[in-house]
Amino acid sequence: MTDPIADFLTRIRNGLAADHDSVDIPASTFKTQIARILQEQGYIEGFSTEAARVGEVLRVRLRYTEDRQPVISGIQRRSRPGRREYVGALEIPKVLGGMGTTIVSTSKGVMTGHEARRQGVGGEIVAEVW
Repeated sequence: MTDPIADFLTRIRNGLAADHDSVDIPASTFKTQIARILQEQGYIEGFSTEAARVGEVLRVRLRYTEDRQPVISGIQRRSRPGRREYVGALEIPKVLGGMGTTIVSTSKGVMTGHEARRQGVGGEIVAEVW
């Protein structure tokens, strides 16, 4: 697999399209940090790391509205292995005029674009969620 983060986002997207309650993803520290941000921003119910036959699995519990519509209407990978996208603190894009969330990997850890702008650090734009 050349891009495990794109696989992570695609499994979430497919789970929402198939109306699943949760999705299982091979775990890593970086994916756990992205899941933490998604939970803090209210896009997913929660996540847990569990032992699997090989390694660990990250179980993400998806979130829906009361009429069973997905809370995440769009999730997109920005920086890819073939084309990395780095920005300074002042160039971090806003998703849907601030209604969405930009996930940024900085020297101070993985955080939202809003938090990175507030701390004055730039980094790699990992994904956008709305």
